[in-house]
Amino acid sequence: MNRMVDTSAPRGFDLHTHSVHSDGTTSPSEIVAAAAAIGLPGFALTDHDTISGWDEARDAATARGIDFLPGMEITTEHDGRSRHLLAYGIDPAAGELFAALALVRSARLERAREMVRRVSRDYRISWDDVVGAEDARTVGRPHIADALVAAGYFADRGMAFERVLFPGSPYYLGTYAIATRDAIRMVRAAGGRAVLAHPAALRQRRPVRPEELAALAAEGLWGVELEHPEHREDWVPPLREAAERLGLAATGASDFHGAGKPNELGECTTPESVVARLRDGLATPR
Repeated sequence: MNRMVDTSAPRGFDLHTHSVHSDGTTSPSEIVAAAAAIGLPGFALTDHDTISGWDEARDAATARGIDFLPGMEITTEHDGRSRHLLAYGIDPAAGELFAALALVRSARLERAREMVRRVSRDYRISWDDVVGAEDARTVGRPHIADALVAAGYFADRGMAFERVLFPGSPYYLGTYAIATRDAIRMVRAAGGRAVLAHPAALRQRRPVRPEELAALAAEGLWGVELEHPEHREDWVPPLREAAERLGLAATGASDFHGAGKPNELGECTTPESVVARLRDGLATPR
């Protein structure tokens, strides 16, 4: 069941949303319309490893009088564990970063093809069922989950992940990821700022350790997403203390995926004062 968002509460920016350009189910324009409906002053579009939705999001936000912050979520790895990095305001012409992201997308596509091949041994889905009309560069586990749901095997994405697509299942395959420290360096070189995404999400099985946060701060991490609907609340205080000690900014966001997750747009937000600090000096602030 989706959570209800209190639209009477003071609104900030939702700095973590996904559209059909990665694994969301709504267009950037639809996200803008939803943000306007609940009174958000602004939002960031942070599709996985791509900025292809920026133009639509920017145009729609301008038309609706909503502020837009360009972003992206980068798949990275630190000490053998998957870490996601939110990159804001990067220069679209940044060669090194986008060359690295092209390798990530290529590896993700090959991984998806192999996972579909494995899954199709036991479930009647095909590559065409998974890709549909989407850009094949964006295909990942959520798209495979959606195909399984459409075929009637599971009620929703979450169940498909729990039963079939989880790490360690016979259908699962790992993929290439950029080292987190390298991603932080490339984001900074591209004129952007990096924020560690959902460090206390229950699905990670254990939170990011404060000492890991310190190591990433030393590499130039700007902030950490401390307000997130999937966080286990008792994991957050040590991270909040570490962030304060390290001078990292604290952000909040919904990680909205449309119908792909129960997360509601705007249920966690970032104060406009923090967004102003985040924007200061970005290569692409809007």
